[in-house]
Formats: sequence, structure tokens, C-alpha cells
Amino acid sequence: MTVEKIDKKKKIIKTIRIDVDKCNGCRACEVICSAFHAAPKYSSNNPARSRIRIIRDPLRDIYVPVYAGDYTVSECAGRDKYMIDGKEYDECAFCRASCPSRDEFKEPDSGLPLKCDMCEGEDEPLCVKWCHAEALIYEEREEEAEEQEEPEDLEIGLESLADKYGMDKIMDAVARMNEKD
Repeated sequence: MTVEKIDKKKKIIKTIRIDVDKCNGCRACEVICSAFHAAPKYSSNNPARSRIRIIRDPLRDIYVPVYAGDYTVSECAGRDKYMIDGKEYDECAFCRASCPSRDEFKEPDSGLPLKCDMCEGEDEPLCVKWCHAEALIYEEREEEAEEQEEPEDLEIGLESLADKYGMDKIMDAVARMNEKD
């Protein structure tokens, strides 16, 4: 009997811890995120393109930042309700996923899913830097993980388009694009 050794590598996990008691609803995080991800960078500001959003109830002074997580192909079965200071919220309000049943965390023009990339290339996410209330805290931790290949942004985008329009329409569009060249 042979025992196979599985190589585990140390992986840095980047997260943003959220202190909802400190959030004042200024939405600076949404503004800087959408500007950072504009093309070209900082050329425009559209909070619908932001990878973070603020769930707001200004009359009760409740603000909850939520940043975009992974894309999911199907909507979840969870329909729990949460009561916060007498107001009812459904579970989807706090979900980080981009899914077919709602428009949050989707590129407004194309419908492609958005995911927080922790402002890749910066020393920390800009939403954390711009949060003067200190409601967003950047954290890194090291974990052991098996090596697995991560899908590239292009693959995630194509999968999302295929889910929305079907693979035949995607292939037809690519064929038409090839004919133009």
C-alpha cells in the first residue's frame, strides 16, 4: 500500500472585515471602487459598477457594507429574513454573490458578474483606505491549501454569458466576429 503525499502550499487569504457599528453610510467606498474599476482608471464614477455596496436605512441610521464575492450559476434556496432595529431584510440583501435572480454585483452594460479583486496592484483595497469611519478593515491570513487552477476572468465572463444567452448564441457571435477579421 502506497501513501500519496499531497503538496499543500501556503496561500494568502485577503478579506475585508466589516464593523457595521462604525459605518455612517457616506458611500465613499462605492465611489472610489467604481472610479478605480472604470476604463480608463479613474475616468468616471458609476456606483452600479462598484464591487462594494451599502445597504441603507438612513431613517434608522443603519448602514451595512457588502462587497462582491464569487459568481454563482443558480440562485440559492435561502429566503431567511433578518430583523435589524425593527426593519425586516431578506437574506439576499446581505449576499455577496452575483447570481441570476438579482442585478447586484453585475456590470450594468453587459450583465457580467463583478467580484471584488481587493484593488489588485494596490497595497490594500481603496475602499478600506477611503473609509474614514474605519468600518472596513483589511486583513490577510495564511492558510494551507491544495493547488487548484483558478478560472480566469475571461472564463468566468464567458460562462456567465453562456448561462444568460446560451452557448449557441455565443458561438454564432464569435463566428461573426471571425468573419469580420
